Amino acid sequence: MSAAAAHITVLLEEAVAALEVKPDGVYVDATFGRGGHSRAILARLGPAGRLIAFDRDPRAIEAVRALQDERLQLVHEPFSALAATLDGMDVRHVDGVLMDLGVSSPQLDEPERGMSFRFDAPLDMRMDTTRGESAAQWLARASVAEISNVLRGYGEERFAHAIAKAIDAARQGGPVATTGQLAQIVAQTVRTREPGLHPATRTFQALRICVNRELEELSLILPQAVARLNTGGRLVVIAFHSLEDRIVKRFMRDHAKPPALPRGLPVREALRPQPPLTLAGDAIRPSEGEVAANPRARSAIMRVASRTGAAFDGAQSWSA
Repeated sequence: MSAAAAHITVLLEEAVAALEVKPDGVYVDATFGRGGHSRAILARLGPAGRLIAFDRDPRAIEAVRALQDERLQLVHEPFSALAATLDGMDVRHVDGVLMDLGVSSPQLDEPERGMSFRFDAPLDMRMDTTRGESAAQWLARASVAEISNVLRGYGEERFAHAIAKAIDAARQGGPVATTGQLAQIVAQTVRTREPGLHPATRTFQALRICVNRELEELSLILPQAVARLNTGGRLVVIAFHSLEDRIVKRFMRDHAKPPALPRGLPVREALRPQPPLTLAGDAIRPSEGEVAANPRARSAIMRVASRTGAAFDGAQSWSA
């Protein structure tokens, strides 16, 4: 089975419907993956429509060849390069931006990517295997305090310090270079864990987020996306982790509030400055049927916002 066939796109219909695709619109799929959302967007675009898709994963770049659609342009860059890339294409504004955050099923299921403790493989974890530092390289140079902070901050691991010390002790005898080594170190350190949860789950998650700068990337793209949206354009974000969703939720909420005015300044409601975003309904989660068919969808949550005509002067990056 091909990677594209093995990957099941989460909230496919809901996400594309939320974009409210116009046949002649210009859209951004910030996380191409194996092209599930992109295919659905292209199916709704007319001949004059355009789709610009980003992905860091070289395998995703290979997967786009099967589409052979001149309306699609795939960019091998992190999505934090959105503004610079659109500038290079002479694209000032777009009608929608879709983000499907986190790791894809093929990345988890390919042993050589080193993202899963289910296989003993090189401890890589990079989404883009052509650049950057692998998890093994980061662990070789990081201090105990740095490792502990990453495990606690990105994995919400309550045994973070003990695991960090165990990793430090293990690397005195040589590098921690494989997923099997790391999983064993954590399993020997963490004696208690919730039923059904592998002791190394949070450690692997935290290191992956760290190596790929996932939360930093998210904080960088959100304001860029809003700045590039046409009035009425949609920002659609699917998150799978509470830390990601917290950033998205607060960003949308804060930019859907009217700008603060000096206390006591009398302003008519009709003249009150408008916020750059409006929230488009409540957060959406996968149906019971979708979760039954694809258990990896169970933690997904989708949030949608619509661009108003108000000015937006958001910073280049934003975080919770």
